[in-house]
Amino acid sequence: MTTIAAKEPQPRATRFLLYAEQNYAYGILRPLQAAIRARGGEARWFFAGPEVDPEHLEPGEVKLGDVAAVRAWRPEVVLVPGNMVPSFIPGLKVAVFHGFNVAKAGRSDDRGHFNIRGCFDLYCTHGPGDTQGFARRAAEHGHFRVVETGWPALDPLFRPEMPAGREPDLPARDGRPRILLCSTFTPRLSCAPHLLETVRRLRDTGRWQWLIQFHPKMDPAVVEAYRSLEDDSLSFIETRNILPLLRTSDVMVCDTSSVMLMFLLQHKPVVTFRNQSRGDRSHLLDVTRPEALEGAIEEALSQPAELMGRIGALAGELHPYTDGRSSERVLDAADACLRQGRAGLKAKPRNGLRNLKERRKLGYWKPG
Repeated sequence: MTTIAAKEPQPRATRFLLYAEQNYAYGILRPLQAAIRARGGEARWFFAGPEVDPEHLEPGEVKLGDVAAVRAWRPEVVLVPGNMVPSFIPGLKVAVFHGFNVAKAGRSDDRGHFNIRGCFDLYCTHGPGDTQGFARRAAEHGHFRVVETGWPALDPLFRPEMPAGREPDLPARDGRPRILLCSTFTPRLSCAPHLLETVRRLRDTGRWQWLIQFHPKMDPAVVEAYRSLEDDSLSFIETRNILPLLRTSDVMVCDTSSVMLMFLLQHKPVVTFRNQSRGDRSHLLDVTRPEALEGAIEEALSQPAELMGRIGALAGELHPYTDGRSSERVLDAADACLRQGRAGLKAKPRNGLRNLKERRKLGYWKPG
């Protein structure tokens, strides 16, 4: 009789640093923190700058106060929803991104999303669209790996039981279609000022339930103008946790904000106002005049087959994962990279100037 030896369990990392430079990092890194804890690992937060508000930390979340504390803790993996992490932070550097690649007019693909700054050992990509771009750059530069995992920030979108921060207080559904209006704060791109009177008129018809949610940096005058519209048909929602709003709404009205991509991934239609994205926009219902908004929303609510097919194709390219387990895939990819080490890779760039700037920003001047 032949005995088959049981496979030895592969070693897993146990200490993960959650590296935050902006408040949006909370929503991206918390699903990863939940997955780390589920595996029996430890997560610590590090705030790389004053823009992160520690008041958003929740009970049980632990912050390391400075670089010396980080180095003493010796993280095995550093999870970064941004473009930069200095070499004097120990651990495998993993880029998990702060959002999707929105190709805006006047911007080349080599800016922003696809910039290679020589900081990372591993890029965990969202879907085939950005995997292909980073794979080409991996072949060109030779000093990092690329694994397609999906985006951890979306895990709670597809698994509502996952914690994603404080739940916003939403009005009860009453049978009417629910329209979510989101807008960027950038004046030249924002739809909010242009649509105010149209939204007021559509609210007055009582046909739909409106939810309004803006970027925290939105012009306060615009915020107050929309607040003044609140009634039984329109609610202004202040929250950093937009996922419940995405789940509960039937149609989104937006401009060029990347949040519309998160909505589309649910296979729900988006109406945009003067969208400035480059390339194919056939998955959007774009209008250029406020008076065209009502008809576009009606069309979106009807979910025409051709439009829904284009939305499905986009979702398959952008983020095909709907199981809510992208965080687990990121951790698996990090473990695999730790086991491989730097075998087959070139040395990362020294990044002397960037690291000097980071030392100045973080107040760390010791060797290492």
